[in-house]
Amino acid sequence: MIAVVQFGGSNCDRDAVRALDHVGFDARRVWHEDGLPAETDGIVLPGGFSYGDYLRAGAMAARSSVMAEIRQQVEDGTPVLGVCNGAQIGCEARLTPGAFTTNRSARFQCEHVHLRVENANTPWTHAYEAGEVISLPIAHGEGRFEIAEETLSELNAENRVLFRYCNADGAVTDAANPNGSTDNIAGVIGERDTTAVLMPHPERATFPELAENGTDGRAILEGFAVADP
Repeated sequence: MIAVVQFGGSNCDRDAVRALDHVGFDARRVWHEDGLPAETDGIVLPGGFSYGDYLRAGAMAARSSVMAEIRQQVEDGTPVLGVCNGAQIGCEARLTPGAFTTNRSARFQCEHVHLRVENANTPWTHAYEAGEVISLPIAHGEGRFEIAEETLSELNAENRVLFRYCNADGAVTDAANPNGSTDNIAGVIGERDTTAVLMPHPERATFPELAENGTDGRAILEGFAVADP
């Protein structure tokens, strides 16, 4: 069972459950105060505006008591995926390095972006080829990924960048960077590749009937079946 952890202000939890159900998983919303069910095989930290993004986006949710359980699950190799606000929570909880802050435009942005697959040897990118370009929607006001130069060098050396914003032809340019993220980074993995955070929304690019969004996000969600604790 994949637990989609719901905080006050989460608003993509139902989307995540529906998308995961669509690709064949048993997914359930779990209120953070109730803790993780014993049968938890995977965890999603969904998008939204947990606690109204007070202090910093994701900062308050990252201090919820359920995060101690999630950290233990991370150590045990349980697959964990943070999306948008869930990515902010994941970084704030130090499940992955870096932080997300206000977009370069200083406004909320909702659009489709192109992403280049940087590391295809993870559960989340197993269906892609390195260098392949996919398209996913974004919807965020604080999606700009920031990281210290030294830590960025370590991420690159360890091949822990999942996706970079790019043009349709795969070129990584400043013009293709929607929010000003350092090094065009859109998603990273933790110390284990079973933990990942990304700003774009794979759950919104899963259903064939939503032709405008495509289905490039489906394989990311299918990573829950590939992850090997």
